[in-house]
Amino acid sequence: MLIPVILSGGAGTRLWPVSREAHPKPFILLPDGQSLMQKTLLRAAALKPDCILTITNRDYFFITRDAYADVALAPGITLDYLLEPAGRNTAPAIAAGALRIREQFGDETTMLVLPSDHLIHDFAAFADAVLAAAGLAEQGYLVTFGIAPSGPETGFGYIEADQSRRLGGAGLSVRRFVEKPSREKAEEYLASGRYYWNSGMFCFRVGEFLGELARCAPEVSEAVAAAWQATPRDQVPIAIDQESFARIRDISIDYAVMENATRVAVVPGRFDWSDIGSWQALGELVPADADGNRVQGEAVLVDSSDCFVRSEDRLVAALGVQNLLVVDTPDALLIADRSRAQEVKSIVRRLNDGGHQSARLHRTVHRPWGTYTVLEEGTRFKIKRIVVKPGASLSLQYHHRRSEHWVVVSGSAKIVNGEHEIILGADQSSYIPAGTAHRLANPGKVDCVMIEVQSGDYLGEDDIIRVEDNYGRK
Repeated sequence: MLIPVILSGGAGTRLWPVSREAHPKPFILLPDGQSLMQKTLLRAAALKPDCILTITNRDYFFITRDAYADVALAPGITLDYLLEPAGRNTAPAIAAGALRIREQFGDETTMLVLPSDHLIHDFAAFADAVLAAAGLAEQGYLVTFGIAPSGPETGFGYIEADQSRRLGGAGLSVRRFVEKPSREKAEEYLASGRYYWNSGMFCFRVGEFLGELARCAPEVSEAVAAAWQATPRDQVPIAIDQESFARIRDISIDYAVMENATRVAVVPGRFDWSDIGSWQALGELVPADADGNRVQGEAVLVDSSDCFVRSEDRLVAALGVQNLLVVDTPDALLIADRSRAQEVKSIVRRLNDGGHQSARLHRTVHRPWGTYTVLEEGTRFKIKRIVVKPGASLSLQYHHRRSEHWVVVSGSAKIVNGEHEIILGADQSSYIPAGTAHRLANPGKVDCVMIEVQSGDYLGEDDIIRVEDNYGRK
């Protein structure tokens, strides 16, 4: 039995301002309208497994579930989830997934580990590589997938293969893993023909992986086992125990296991592959015009060349510029030299150091019940557009320092306002004074859209006291 395991946890800081902590890279919509997360799910489902396990941060569960709901899967595939309380890197995440799969299906089950932010178009060639890797996994190998380098890339780790030791028809024995190299070293690796990019995809049987983890990194193995033991199984989805998981060492699977395991193989991928690690890579998905410009959204470029422009909801105009990267979102604008696309993460670091919320949140914020968009804010006021999905509801809550006025724009709203419960339709409103317990729900079959006007001496999102919540939030 083969169980694909989708890992989703990275922030994708090099794709700011579209990728942010609360809405990271796997959920970015590509030019064709699908996200990397959805494409990974479809790629896993094409293997026709009985079950697909997704391991993600608990803050991303609802947005992951909603993204999956928009994808048509063949009947009979079970979607399972394992939620991390915090990111502890790939080794603890994969180990927790292995324990979950062993509990359900046994030690002989084969895991196929897939990061959620890769792009592969050739499903058939990918399936062939998975078949070869699964065959080696049945022989007790820990298998990784290598990508034949197309250039001296310094942003990837490398795998050195032993070309004299072929394993089956497609696999090679691994000599060593190499960290991201210098340009000179990368050119050497490329010329030798022995090296592959480390894709971060793996295939192995549960029992072999857990055994090698216990041998190579016993402290990680024991800590993950303790966290799993403390995790209740009667909740859906399963959320790993927070206190014990936080004590696990932050370490990648390469460091913890693959570099020290005794039977490691690499299957060279004969498929296209990209980890969409920068705006340079994402821009290449958009066709270029005669001047080398690539545009996603609405833009006018005059006497300009070799630029990438992405605009979400307004026109971008450029005159007499070359080799620029321009990414425009409702609350942040990125302008950079395209050759420095890999350095965008330094901007995010600066924003985080200054506590700026644009490193974490978009103007439109996704919640389990829908979305809210900050339209305008100033001294003592904030205006939001709130969209509540059919059948969903906000928590029963109150605020210490702000009052709210709700005006329904479309759809219907069931509102708890203190001791009263009312149903409102379009053009009707309700005022909630500070300190009053209130709740908004959508009893209808279409989205409820409303405008919220907040007023008070403090309007931060942390002034929310939840009395009751359908989504397990505190």
